[in-house]
Formats: sequence, structure tokens, C-alpha cells
Amino acid sequence: MPKVSVLMPIWNTQEDHLREAVESILNQTFKDFEYLILNDSPDNTKLDEIVASYNDPRIRYARNEQNMGITPSRNKLLQMSQGEYIAIFDHDDISEPTRLEKQVAYLDAHPEVGVLGSAVEEFPTNKKYCYPENDAEIRLGLMWGCMITHSAAMVRRSVLEQHGIAYEERFSPSEDYALWCRLIPHTQFHNLPEVLFRYRMHANNTSKSQATRMDNATYAIRSFVKADNPALHEEYLQRAEHTTRIRLFGFIPLLTIRRKGTLTKVYLFECLLLLRYKTVIKMR
Repeated sequence: MPKVSVLMPIWNTQEDHLREAVESILNQTFKDFEYLILNDSPDNTKLDEIVASYNDPRIRYARNEQNMGITPSRNKLLQMSQGEYIAIFDHDDISEPTRLEKQVAYLDAHPEVGVLGSAVEEFPTNKKYCYPENDAEIRLGLMWGCMITHSAAMVRRSVLEQHGIAYEERFSPSEDYALWCRLIPHTQFHNLPEVLFRYRMHANNTSKSQATRMDNATYAIRSFVKADNPALHEEYLQRAEHTTRIRLFGFIPLLTIRRKGTLTKVYLFECLLLLRYKTVIKMR
């Protein structure tokens, strides 16, 4: 059995993007992996030809008979996979050459960690995104949003199987955030501080093309994660900072309201403290 299963769904992917993604995996310094590629655009035979041009026995290629959508495709890839670790990857991004090597080494050395991410660089903007590294901070962050970049993550297969956890279509296109939240009671999280993954920005990114659906799904996920983890949610409320600004004529910051835990402070023109008070947090 391979040590790692790299899972990549594709859907009408541009040829140059697909080739860059595939080659970034085939050129990994770590070699003990299977590369599962699932075509969810079955009428696009050009993708068949592109993948077939790579004569590498580690590639396992399949095509859905009809379009299933991203969440069922991710679950199908999970069912097809055989590796001890699951490396998640998307069809238009790039993994740095040492990504698999460094993630495998960390998971081998830290059996308590079931989900491992890394710092991410966006291209072509070259912006770098660093997330909390330690488990406690990641857990608190998950009360608000996704603290591990999905397509940069490596997951311990046994954690998913032991607890019957998979992607949930009702939370698509935020099925990744829901997956991490379902895993909160069952494993630890970590982010490596090094950039091991590069995220391609373009007009068809899910975060742009499905922004409203993603927002709605995120609100639904926050609801269940709060209910499933009440103590963690209370700690988040105590520590989280929120700032609201009321602007005069649309641009002058008249009132600034800063909340941290139970303490609220109201400022005039962002500098003159007008009011401070404490509230009681009630868990429902």
C-alpha cells in the first residue's frame, strides 16, 4: 500500500493549469504515493488525453459517468484511496516539491495530529498567508472560519474512518470547513509555518464564483460547531475581538465599538473613550 494518497478532482480544467498541478505532484521529493485524479466533466475528453500523456504508474485516473459535483467527487476519491495519509489537492494549484516529504515526516513524528496544513502563497500576487500553528489556536479559530487551507492539507486516514467522517454536500462549497469542524472532538490540528503550497487566484475561484453559497454554508457550519463544542465556543467568545465602526457621511469614523469577551468599549473618532461596559454571555 502507498504511504500517501493524493486526491485531485478535475472539472473542465485549463490545460496549462492542469499540467502545472500534475507536474508539481509527480516531481515531489517524496515518492511513495498514489495520485488519484477524478474527472467530473466526463464529456471533456481533452482532459483524458492530458492525463494520459503522463506515463507514470502512480497515477490512477477515473471519470464520472455524469457530473456529480465537487463534494460527491471528493468522497469518491476518499473511497478509492489506499494510503495511510490523504493529501488533498486541487486541479489549478501547485504543491512545492518538498510538500509531501515534510508533511509525512511531521505526521509520522506526531501521531496525535490528524490534520496538517501549511503556510500558503497566493499567485500571481505573491501574498503569503500564515495561519495559527498550534492545536489550541486552530481550534479557537475554527469557531469563526477555516484555519487550514483545504488543498494544502494532509489528513490521517484512520481518523476519518474511525469516526465515520466524510464531506457533507449540504455544506458545499464550504465542505472543507465542515470537515475540519467535525474533526474537532477527535484529533489535533497543526499548520507548518513554511510555504508548501501555492494557491492560484483567477476569476473562476470558488471563493469568487460561489461567494453567496459559501457565506450561507459557513453560517450553518458555525451553528453546528457551536452546538457540538459549547466549552470551546465559550472560550472563543471570551477571547475574540470584534470591531464595528459607524461612519459619518460614509467615511468619517464617528463611533468605534470594540468588543473582547464580555468587555465593550465605545470610542468617539476612534480615540476618545465614551463608554465601557460588561455583558453576561449566555450559552444556548
